[in-house]
Amino acid sequence: MLSVKRILGIMFVFFGASISWVIFGAVMSARSSSQQSNLAGHVAELWGERQTQAAPVITFHWDAWEIAERTENVDGKVKSVRERVKLPHADAVSPDSSTLDVGLHLDQRLKGLVWYALYDVDFAGAWTYTHEQEIPGTLTIAFAFSNAQGLYDDFRFTVDGVDRARDAEPKDGSIEISVPVTPGQTIKFAVGYRSRGMDEWTYVPAPSVASLEHFELRMTTDFEAIDFPLYSMSPSARTRTQDGWALAWKFARVVTGHRIGMLMPQRIQPGEMAAELSFSAPISLLFFFLLLFVLATLRGIDLHPINYFFLAGAFFAFHLLFGYSVDHLHIVPAFVLASIVSILLVVTYLRLVVSPRFAFVEAALAQLVYLFGFSLAHFWDGYTGLTVTVLSILTLFVLMQLTGRLRWSEVLRRGDK
Repeated sequence: MLSVKRILGIMFVFFGASISWVIFGAVMSARSSSQQSNLAGHVAELWGERQTQAAPVITFHWDAWEIAERTENVDGKVKSVRERVKLPHADAVSPDSSTLDVGLHLDQRLKGLVWYALYDVDFAGAWTYTHEQEIPGTLTIAFAFSNAQGLYDDFRFTVDGVDRARDAEPKDGSIEISVPVTPGQTIKFAVGYRSRGMDEWTYVPAPSVASLEHFELRMTTDFEAIDFPLYSMSPSARTRTQDGWALAWKFARVVTGHRIGMLMPQRIQPGEMAAELSFSAPISLLFFFLLLFVLATLRGIDLHPINYFFLAGAFFAFHLLFGYSVDHLHIVPAFVLASIVSILLVVTYLRLVVSPRFAFVEAALAQLVYLFGFSLAHFWDGYTGLTVTVLSILTLFVLMQLTGRLRWSEVLRRGDK
């Protein structure tokens, strides 16, 4: 029978379960954060960090005879002396053209409760420089590696078709080549390597706002979910391929300080998902309890607060099993396993408490909607709130239609007798 005391008992069970979910969600969140902070460094050491590849720095060096003035002390008198000396000069110059090819291969790895978006990169860049000054000198080409502690396989550094990679040893994360240059001479140089990184790859055409002449960067990916970093240029052309995308940034002349890059697709983080499901669980349990409460009232079914306690435990079993199995199974099998176990607990229990029909029809359907459906909505990034809102409105509509003709004052009065 329905009574105020029974309603208070059900509310007590609900609030107790909600507190348990909040605690479990905090535990899963802390566990995930701890693993992420502890493992991130190890993964970076084994695979590599985010790569930001800067364009080579080109500097023209020359010596020029100039008149220098200095002072001398002769017989106690200070005399000014002027003489002709050769002084070194340096001027930063820009390439006439830049052509780059970048291939990105995604390799996502699961460590504990954290997915890491790792990638392999094939980089090949070619630049040309025409010496328009009227004096000869030396051109230095400094190429800084994207990560001073990174791994660069098959590294190539060619100047006018000659591999110069062995002419200079890397120092402080960069390598520098010197080339003599005469007026009107065109220097062609290229750099290539294979490396690997994590989360993001970026190319910086210039350290600040600069003019890019005849610039083209072609990028291919073997993944479809492409996204670009903040303050980066979007591609001027994109074409779908069998595995992913072929992107191109092509400019005849552009003045920009923006970079070019790609964010690796991120998979759903199991630890974060377990925490989110736990924090939102009281909403699904609330609607499940409301529906059972209304059905029990309309059909005269005697459901005691102890029965609601065991049902809440069956709901909690879903999150508990999912949270501690998701670091051993992939997220989808763990989700399906936890759902089946929880539904079986509810159905087999209500089969004994009420009836097989009520358990396998009304209760099973309600749990599919409010446990499986509410939880499944978290997999749809950007639509979770909308999905939960729609299900909540539909639930409210059904409950209002079922109880619209019910006189609650009479029902409660009968239950208190």
